[in-house]
Amino acid sequence: MSHTYLLAGASSEIAIETAKILTKQGNKVIALSTRSYNDNYDEFYQIEKYENDYFPKLDENLDGLIYFPGTINLKPFHRFNKQDFINDYEINALGAVLFVQQYLNNLKNSSVASIVFMSSVAAKKGMPFHASIAMAKCAIEGLTRSLAAELAPKIRVNAVAPSLTQTALADRFLNTPEKLEASKKRNPMKKIGTINEVSEAIHFLLSERSSWITGQVLSVDGGMSTLA
Repeated sequence: MSHTYLLAGASSEIAIETAKILTKQGNKVIALSTRSYNDNYDEFYQIEKYENDYFPKLDENLDGLIYFPGTINLKPFHRFNKQDFINDYEINALGAVLFVQQYLNNLKNSSVASIVFMSSVAAKKGMPFHASIAMAKCAIEGLTRSLAAELAPKIRVNAVAPSLTQTALADRFLNTPEKLEASKKRNPMKKIGTINEVSEAIHFLLSERSSWITGQVLSVDGGMSTLA
């Protein structure tokens, strides 16, 4: 049976790969993005912000929501200003809240409804220079558990928490052989995660194969959060 999914942050590489996996199985994928990009999607809406006044109204039933927008804003703690923390929180956490509020009713008729958020290894493992993003992603993990409790048993809510993954967003941390090798050494598997590995984890949490899983944060980090 085909399902219908709505992706926010649909121009990200992980979102694009997730959409490919979903559409290959005959599902419909609707996309929102603040950037112009409409390949791989059945419907695409470019919006200015992830806020209520900008979300398109959708009348159709949905089976899943996935919120991809994120930031990698790393620097010493004393160099962060108030606006840095606000920006990271608004993009990573508050946007996810408003997105789900906007489309929650569209999920209520689904028998397989699932919501997936994006967290980070930084929410679990203390890492230098990550104060702002760690705070924002911890908010996402709290939201995941709170909503999972509130929406059960009708709607499942989970999150995926990757470590550094080979994406354009992370390129400045991996753009030399030295940086690449140093990043590999930070996790027990001694490798950098791929876009497909993260997308497959998201797909699993959306699918009926994870029908007894809710309120969980799935670490996709080569063991970095628990073994390193």
